[in-house]
This record gives sequence, structure tokens and C-alpha cells, in this order.
Amino acid sequence: MIRKLLRRVFRRNGTPPAVALAIVPAERHRIRRDQVSRVALRVCDTLQEAGHRAYVVGGAVRDLIAGIEPKDFDVATDATPDQVRALFRRSRIIGRRFQIVHVMSGPETIEVSTFRAAHDADTIKDEHGRVLRDNVWGSIEEDAARRDFTVNALYYDPATQTVLDYHHGVADLQQKVLRMIGEPRARYREDPVRMLRAVRLSAKLGLALDPAVRNPIREMAELMENVPAARLFDEMLKLLFSGHAVECLKRLRDDGLHHGLLPLLDVILEQPMGEKFVLLALTSTDDRVKAGKPTSPGFLFATLLWHEVLANWDARKARKQVSMPALYEAMDEVLDIQAEKLAITRRIAGDIKEIWALQPRFEKRSGKFPYRLLEQPRFRAAYDFLLLRAGSGEVPQELADWWTEFQDADPERREAMQMADTSPRKPRRRRSRGPKAQDAGGEQTS
Repeated sequence: MIRKLLRRVFRRNGTPPAVALAIVPAERHRIRRDQVSRVALRVCDTLQEAGHRAYVVGGAVRDLIAGIEPKDFDVATDATPDQVRALFRRSRIIGRRFQIVHVMSGPETIEVSTFRAAHDADTIKDEHGRVLRDNVWGSIEEDAARRDFTVNALYYDPATQTVLDYHHGVADLQQKVLRMIGEPRARYREDPVRMLRAVRLSAKLGLALDPAVRNPIREMAELMENVPAARLFDEMLKLLFSGHAVECLKRLRDDGLHHGLLPLLDVILEQPMGEKFVLLALTSTDDRVKAGKPTSPGFLFATLLWHEVLANWDARKARKQVSMPALYEAMDEVLDIQAEKLAITRRIAGDIKEIWALQPRFEKRSGKFPYRLLEQPRFRAAYDFLLLRAGSGEVPQELADWWTEFQDADPERREAMQMADTSPRKPRRRRSRGPKAQDAGGEQTS
């Protein structure tokens, strides 16, 4: 404790630079108290009643000012994690790199963080400058300076219904520009994920990247390789399910930033058919997110990696491997390669493989094959996947149309469809029964 106190008093860079605090009134920021989560309000009220400072902070405040409904609410306070934990029965301290407290109420969880101090010589970093552990508490001014972008350094006080703005974040929102707090290159070294976050936030909020934010990304993209696979996977999910994935991809490509920054997309976007397929999938996902419909990480990652699987599968079949075993080997190899960079969970990987493995079965439309396919638990996801393949030109549209009708048809119509199906089939190989059998079959012999 004494060491932490001394580090707070005698920092390498001295006290943090003075900032021009702007107290933004309700009539200007237009956030209504009833727009804020009741649980977040209760957390702030409880902390303030106990003598602490407490604010709704970051993305929720930013989104409310921008007219977007927040997905979750975070709280920042001068109370330590242990003090927060003591005030809330249903709470727990989590995290090693940054200790925070999760306060639970019903289905909702509020993330409560203690004001962080400025980095100093004792901050634990790796050889590339990425911060590994940091649990030194500080003032609200230091906490605001530690946040990545100006639009995220906003603190809403439910008691006074004002917003504390330390870095002109409200003005940047109004001017439609995304600016970094501090020197961008240093901030990217501290946390390379900020490069992905910059693109995601700019697309979500319709902001232009400040040149100082955009310019270093291309040359520093290799730092993403030092990010733990699990954390990179989480950030990829946020980007892909932001409701603005297509715009994110467009911005990455416009600036040439997708190479290395998103290894998953590097090869895919070099293939015309692969690019069309991925854009169809991302557009569909964006539409579902905006409509409030459920989305599936397994389905989306299956689309992103499908053309890698196709290329691997074709190469194996060219080496005369049996088709279905070759497909399973191709699936395993592609997922193993991606596991080195993205920590795709076992459950999601299982969903991906089921969707892929069902694709060849759509070609079989005779006998009992279609009925057995309809009974598969992943049929609907696999069918939606087939629609994307047809939409991109990978398979005939007629195949997708046949399955669209067949799954909802009555028994008589299904039988008629199978009778009318003229899709090419491999000729059956007749079993040889010797010379007499050949003569009986009418085959001419010499």
C-alpha cells in the first residue's frame, strides 16, 4: 500500500497535465435519466450515498448523446474494488490485467471500474509496449486521460444530470471526428486492439478518423500478433456484430488496413467470389442486428472461412482423396490454423463444422436423403448458408429454390418434386456377374 501511495505522489512524469473540464448541462447533452439503466442508476446512487464519486461512463454516455441505444452500461468510481464489493451483495471482482467489479441485478450486469492512474515507470509492459498489468488507482482526471478516444472520456452524473467532459468529446461527436487522447502511436503500443476499435467506432458513429489516428495503423498492424487470441476473438465479435460490419470492412479496405489487422480476411478478400460471399453474409448479419434479431457467431465465422475450406478441399480431391473424408480434414486444418490467431471456442467451432459438413448433402435430392437432411438440428443454419452460396454464384440458384420449396411442401408435392428432379446423378456401377450375365443383358460382345 505504501509503495502504491508513493507511486501516485512521485510519478515519473509528475502530475497529469491540467485539462479544461467542461460541465455539459442536460439541455445540451440531452440525456434523460430514464434512458439510463435502472441498475446503473442504483449502483451510482449507492456509491454516492457511501461518500464516493460515481458516474456512468464511456460508451453508454457516448451512444446516448449520439442518439443510439446503448447495449450495456459501465460505471467509474473512486471506490476501490474491495470497497465496491462490500457495498453490493451480488458482486464479484474479476480480471488480472485490470481489476473490475461485476455488480449483478436480475439478468443485468454492471461493470464497475476504479479510476485508473497515469502510467509510470513501474507499469508492467511487454517488449512491444503493451500494458500487461495495471491496478494503480488515481483521480478522475487521470482516468479520463487514460481512456482511448475523446468520445469515450465522458462521465454522466445521475445526481446532477450533467456530463463531465475532460477532452472535448462532446464537440468531437458534433463535429463527426474520432480523435485519440494522447499520442496515437504510444496508445497503440499500449493496446494494439485500439486500432480495431478505432475503425469500429468510426463506422458505428459515422465519424471520420483523425489523420493522426488513421496514419499509424498500417505500419503498426503487426502489433496485433502480440494480442492474446481470446481478446482478439472478442474484439472481432464486437466488430462483426456491431451492425456496421460492412462499413467497417469498407473503411479497412479503403485505407489498406485489412492486411495483417484482420488475418481472417486477408486471403478471402483477394478472391472475387469469396469477397461477394462474405459481403452478402455481413450484410445479412448487419440487417439482423439492426432489426434486433438473434445472430450466430458460428454461422458468421463459417461464412468467413468457407472459401479457405473450399480451396483446401479442392486441393485434397485433386490428390485423389475421397471427397467427404477430404472435407473433414480440410475443415480441421483451416480451424487449426485460425486457432493460432483467434480463440474460437469449442462450441462455436462445432457449429461451424456442422454447417460445412451438411453442404454436400444438399446435392442429394432423391430417395430418403432430403427427409433425413430436414431432420438435422443444424438444417436451418445450413440452409441459410446454402442461400448465401447461391446468391454469390457458387452453386446454382435452382438448387436453393428447390430446397426452399421442398422444406415447406406437403407430402404429395415433395414426391412430385423428387420425380421431376432432373439434377445429374452419377451412373450406378453395375456388378459384374461373368460372361453369361453380359450376354443375357443384351450387351454386344466381339
